[in-house]
Amino acid sequence: MPNRSGLSSAFDFSPHVRDGDTVTWLQGTGEPLGLTNRLVAQRHALPPLELFVGMMSSKTLRPEHADRLRFRGLNGAGTARNLTAANLLDIVPAYVSAVPGLIRSGVIKVDVVLLRVRPHPKPGYFTVGVMADFLPAMVQAARCVIAEIDDRLPMTAQDALVAAEDIDVLTECDADEVLMPDPEPTDIDMRVASHVAGLIPDGATIQLGVGGLPVAVCRALLHHKDLGVHSGVISDIVVDLVEKGVITNARKGIDAGRIVTGGLFGSRRLMNFADGNSKVEIRCSEYTHNQQVLSRLPNLYAINSGVEVDLTGNVNSEIAAGRYLGAIGGLPDFVRGAVASPGGRAIIAVPSTTPDGKHSRIVASLAGQPISIPRGDIDIVVTEYGVAELRGRSFSERAKRLRAIAHPDFRDQFQFN
Repeated sequence: MPNRSGLSSAFDFSPHVRDGDTVTWLQGTGEPLGLTNRLVAQRHALPPLELFVGMMSSKTLRPEHADRLRFRGLNGAGTARNLTAANLLDIVPAYVSAVPGLIRSGVIKVDVVLLRVRPHPKPGYFTVGVMADFLPAMVQAARCVIAEIDDRLPMTAQDALVAAEDIDVLTECDADEVLMPDPEPTDIDMRVASHVAGLIPDGATIQLGVGGLPVAVCRALLHHKDLGVHSGVISDIVVDLVEKGVITNARKGIDAGRIVTGGLFGSRRLMNFADGNSKVEIRCSEYTHNQQVLSRLPNLYAINSGVEVDLTGNVNSEIAAGRYLGAIGGLPDFVRGAVASPGGRAIIAVPSTTPDGKHSRIVASLAGQPISIPRGDIDIVVTEYGVAELRGRSFSERAKRLRAIAHPDFRDQFQFN
């Protein structure tokens, strides 16, 4: 059994970290704020460390912490933007499906893992409750696992379980929990979403991210029937669709009757919904993003976004205005998985312009920007001006279709032979 210490705010990291260690924790709502804030506060008394982070929504890490800490990460979104703006976050461009293997092989180094946990009814186990994406690989690779007990976590199982014997030190949580309520969609989000919803048949299984546009898509699906969910993360809006009888998971083919997700990115409402709910499965990315699994889900509709789409169908989901604000993430996994699914489609949904209206998000060329989704994988692109089906189309056909859904103020800048 793990050693037991006091409150996380009083926890001393000195006996547990070594010079050059990489310390990591789960993304988003999985962050153990008591431990992470204590680690940062103690940094001057500790040897130099590297922090490996995913998507963050807390204010734990700030540029001034680089006086003793190095930052490496998978994602430039959320509150990581203050680190990318200062050129302090060293990005690892990796597919979500590849990350567990990179951790296990040591290519992505993990020495110390910080967790939030809750005792589970299964003897000898704790649940991390909200996020399982890279958890098994992290625990397997780590020399030391430190966890804070937080009874606010939802009681979930599957890949969210950690054996007590794998936890080296337990503390009591005395910090806030990370919650991520849904943002309110914009009018343009709702216009894009109306086109997306028109593509999705009853009985489809959907994959969504988080943010205003996914919320808008779900609202536009309120009159659909028998939808299923298989996703990297889910947010509060999914609860609405379950309560209204839209999401039943009855026609998924596999995992019938169950929502499958890698994590819960929501408010207390979502946590309460998942608590003890046998119809919600928390699975690691080796399952949620696995191509063989995705190809067995009939009518899988992957709905994602990007920063820019060029006229040949290449998608940049990583860099905007010269700053790394996104990620490769699970986008390629789900695009390819949806296309491999019988009857499935992969949708890239974007507003036609940047929020200030000054720049088109349909561009002639990515011109040196990253290609997160290559043109050979593109299927459907949607803006508020309509739908462009691109799979199997020639360059000239793609250009004409994308021009037709670009903002009218920018269409004349695209020239054709």
